Amino acid sequence: MLVLILGIIVFLGVHSVRIVAPEWRLAKIAEWGEGRWKGFYSLISLIGFVLLVWGYGMARVDAPIIYEPPAWMKHITELLMLFAFIFLGVFIAKPGKMKPALKHPMLIAIKTWALAHLLANGDLASLILFLSFLAWAVVDRIAIKRQERAGLAAPYIVAGPVSNDIIAIVVGLVLYALFVWKLHVLLIGVSPM
Repeated sequence: MLVLILGIIVFLGVHSVRIVAPEWRLAKIAEWGEGRWKGFYSLISLIGFVLLVWGYGMARVDAPIIYEPPAWMKHITELLMLFAFIFLGVFIAKPGKMKPALKHPMLIAIKTWALAHLLANGDLASLILFLSFLAWAVVDRIAIKRQERAGLAAPYIVAGPVSNDIIAIVVGLVLYALFVWKLHVLLIGVSPM
């Protein structure tokens, strides 16, 4: 459980710099240059992610069960995950009509992913992991709204053609299919179906 918690702290900690110290972040980007900042940010994120996945894999085995969701809840999780991957596709793809409408598709994808997994998993390790990400995504969205009002973040995305939305949906569907087919088992060790 300690490795999982450390991974969450490192991963969400580096992703929270924009929330807790936006001016410091912008100053560091100006001082170091965008490439060096992104390299540092990516390295810390990768370390946190590895700790998180490794820690979750270890903690999940012996974690006490807090609640046992009904079997049909897993079908709702599968449906929600389809939408989470489409939101992720919208984030990855160039803007169409959906990206400006959603405003922050990555945060919506994270919230959907976390909620979906809370519906299907009632062990303590899962609760710690998914509630942490859900809470972080909510706090990040609130922080972004404040930063937009203060002029520290871009308030909107310019819409593009609908063809970009189609690309985003296809990307999301392909990622979903890959995770259902192999990646979830490879990364987490559990089949999602």
